[in-house]
Amino acid sequence: MTEKRKHYEAVLFDLDGTLTDSGPGIMKSVQYALDHFGIRDEPVERLRRFVGPSLVDSFMGFYGMSLLEAEKAVSYYREVYPTKGIFDAELYPGMRELLSSLKEEGRKLVLVTSKPLVFAERILDHFSLTGFFDAKTGTELSEKSSRKAGLIERAIELCSLKRESAVMVGDTRFDIDAARETGLDSIGVCYGYGGREELIQAGATYLSEDVEGLRRLLLS
Repeated sequence: MTEKRKHYEAVLFDLDGTLTDSGPGIMKSVQYALDHFGIRDEPVERLRRFVGPSLVDSFMGFYGMSLLEAEKAVSYYREVYPTKGIFDAELYPGMRELLSSLKEEGRKLVLVTSKPLVFAERILDHFSLTGFFDAKTGTELSEKSSRKAGLIERAIELCSLKRESAVMVGDTRFDIDAARETGLDSIGVCYGYGGREELIQAGATYLSEDVEGLRRLLLS
């Protein structure tokens, strides 16, 4: 877990909790969906769990919903998220500068998110980040679930990446687990929604407490 430098030709970034603090909009939209099931005023620590992983998996795993119920919950979520929740977020301080520096060094940057790609692209455009990324992988609105490892594999194929010179950057165990499954190193960012202990237990190759720490790990 020590901060030693390795030059990565390609850097794969998660979106929620890694590039942007998108929790407020996601959590409000999740609570809106839960209200329809009579689950009201959930504490923040429960809603935070939805930032990052698949919504269907989360509704089923956290609230014991059937697949049909989870799909209905997602439909409620999407009644408000695309208009009210999507831009209720902030870019982490220093992130734009980090992406710019990586591009200046000739790194290949790829977005890998479990969020529907149509939403992710709108967010990148909103924060003027689109130009930094060579490629983007995400889910389709019709997908019931999403495996992050599958999205990484799609990115590897799309960009002809070499696994030994690529790293996945994310804030939850889902990012770290997926990196391990696909043979990539990983950087767990502790400023997001997973937390240091979760990232350590998942086996992150490196840890970063903040964006400045991420800069030290990635830039030569």
